[in-house]
Amino acid sequence: MVVEQPVFNPFDPGFAADPYSQYARMRELDPVHESPIGVWMLFRYDDVLRVLRDPSLSVEDKNAIIPPMMVNPEREALFEDRSGGSRAMLNLDPPDHHRLRRLVAKVFTPRVVEDLRPRVEALFADLVRDAEGRGGSEIDVISDVAFPLPFSVISDLLGMPDGQDRIQLREWSGDLVKSLDPVISDDDFRAALAAGDAMTAYLRDVISWKRANPGDDLLSALLAAEDAGDRLTEQELIDQVLLLFIAGHETTVNLVGNGTLALLRNRGQMQKLASDPSLDVNAVDELLRYDSPVQNSRRITIVDIEMRGHTIPAHSFVLTALASANRDADQFGPSAEQLDITRANAGTHVAFGGGFHHCLGAALARLEGQVAIGGLVRRYPQMELAGDELVYNGRLVLRGLTALPVSVG
Repeated sequence: MVVEQPVFNPFDPGFAADPYSQYARMRELDPVHESPIGVWMLFRYDDVLRVLRDPSLSVEDKNAIIPPMMVNPEREALFEDRSGGSRAMLNLDPPDHHRLRRLVAKVFTPRVVEDLRPRVEALFADLVRDAEGRGGSEIDVISDVAFPLPFSVISDLLGMPDGQDRIQLREWSGDLVKSLDPVISDDDFRAALAAGDAMTAYLRDVISWKRANPGDDLLSALLAAEDAGDRLTEQELIDQVLLLFIAGHETTVNLVGNGTLALLRNRGQMQKLASDPSLDVNAVDELLRYDSPVQNSRRITIVDIEMRGHTIPAHSFVLTALASANRDADQFGPSAEQLDITRANAGTHVAFGGGFHHCLGAALARLEGQVAIGGLVRRYPQMELAGDELVYNGRLVLRGLTALPVSVG
């Protein structure tokens, strides 16, 4: 009897709401999977961790052979004259990656981030008061808390201007992150390019103003930074700010939204967290594990690598399914598919990636998750989902909700 190999299909109608049943099937039947479009995918924890930590792998597109099914001359022509994002540290190998990361890493150390806690708590309190002040018995966790909280924090850290510009930046950011997905529509591709152009032009103006009006913020520090006599070029500066701005809020939106939903669906865990603030730290790690804000991360092979009897050829794209690895029973035991905010090894999740590309803002995301999620369950211990249908954002990498209405009283 021939067993048909499973095909991973993120476009299945039910995938947005529940990708985990597919992940479980892939872990069991085809954990090292060559997709029909020529991209390799890894679904088990040990394999994902091995690849994330392998310093011989690349993230630079120039080292990849693009699979024929992914070649699109029309899109390549549109992208030809643009360099936006190509000098962001996330898309660079050493030594460029290390040089750029050192210039910004000191702002995101756990000690420096912890000093931000009073500011984050004050922002959270203002946001929920504003939501309550609009009247009614419902709030939207996404638009009222999950988006504006990290958006304000990263904007303040960078020294971005206040005012109506921030609304426009939200829209551009939402369009731009769609380009992270391995497959997007032509319309989304064009919208992402337009958003990238607009944000780049905007940042050039902000940088020009900031040069003349430096302040106590990260952008001013980057403009003045010297690391062993090395400064950022203007393109490097723009790309780092673009990366920090987008990564600094888009992922945390999903952490707060997905995490709150998970607790609403697991009332015993929610009540346990509401009654015990000492669980905040471990709870956030468990929520990151249980429903990862970033579903996968990519690498590019430089030479052939062997993985569970498969040979992944040199110059191949490899997607590490972070969200699948975080549900692997070999790492997290027989309860891996369940939410347990007291899980002893919750912190071994790979939601922040791994190796030298481990998320620079991990400490900040954890802090914002602790303040927002812990704050919500204690302020509204009886909150319930409002409405029958949840709408997801349709993204494959940064999977999350577009809205999460809850009744609070």
